[in-house]
Amino acid sequence: MTSRSILDPIRIRPMKMEDVGEVHQIDVLSFSLPWTERSFRFELTENPTAQLWVAELLQPEGKSRIIGMMVIWLIIDEAHIGSIAIHPDFRQQGIGKKLLLVGLIEASRKGAVQATLEVRRGNLPAQTLYRQLGFSVVGVRPHYYRDNGEDALLMTLHEMDADRLSEQLDLTQNSQTG
Repeated sequence: MTSRSILDPIRIRPMKMEDVGEVHQIDVLSFSLPWTERSFRFELTENPTAQLWVAELLQPEGKSRIIGMMVIWLIIDEAHIGSIAIHPDFRQQGIGKKLLLVGLIEASRKGAVQATLEVRRGNLPAQTLYRQLGFSVVGVRPHYYRDNGEDALLMTLHEMDADRLSEQLDLTQNSQTG
């Protein structure tokens, strides 16, 4: 008998306009400089480079709840992760890893050969996740964050490959179920 994982009822799917309210709430809970709802709507409707994703918790009564979100900009052959967050009640359960992998796989299938992101120097849990997926620090953006002047580490995943990322996704899901 296998134990149920929090990942079992999680579906990663493209963000819809009706998700924006819940997505914005997660952003507010996660960041000291959250995006506005208007920014998410702009990305959904007016930015052709944007790919927006949500992690949706499917509940037994048929309802669902958005518990994670991610924005990726596909610029020529690079996927730039603009934002990723998991609701605080659901962190450290593998949901962010699954969300990020799905987004990277889709970006790779659309022509991205590498991915980049900025992460706060002090955000060690996020850095650990990114390193697990093969990202490495390639630079520092001094005083990048306006709220406190904290540096951002610029991290890059070189040579993205959808098949390799899919294998990591399979391993992630299998390790969570048994």
